[in-house]
Amino acid sequence: MRPTLEERLQRKIESLTIVRAVRMVAFVAFVLALIAAFVEWAVDPGIGSLRESLWWAITTVTTVGYGDVVPTSDAGRLVASVLMLAGVSAIPITTSLVVSVFVARAQAQQRELDADERDELMARLERIERKLESALG
Repeated sequence: MRPTLEERLQRKIESLTIVRAVRMVAFVAFVLALIAAFVEWAVDPGIGSLRESLWWAITTVTTVGYGDVVPTSDAGRLVASVLMLAGVSAIPITTSLVVSVFVARAQAQQRELDADERDELMARLERIERKLESALG
């Protein structure tokens, strides 16, 4: 039987590392920039070449925005607005999700350590109680 989407997502989350997380955030930014570059190149004749469009998209999604390449048409400005809003929302959301996975994983590990320590303390207390009962009684 094929694993469900939830099961596949859970496996991906469990295998998440810092390197994979950084790659994922960079991938989201790159995909946003790539899509915007193609759309911008298609709708704005003033943007120039596809190469310039990609440069514009990367500087826009990273909020650097040098201003050397800018949209000149209303449609181009609309694409730029969407890219800017997506860049300042999608990338932080992705980053927040990744951080929450790491925090949840750390909390689960801490709970396991706490439970192990609590079990050890309970075992010690039981041994002490048995010794006290045998000594007193």
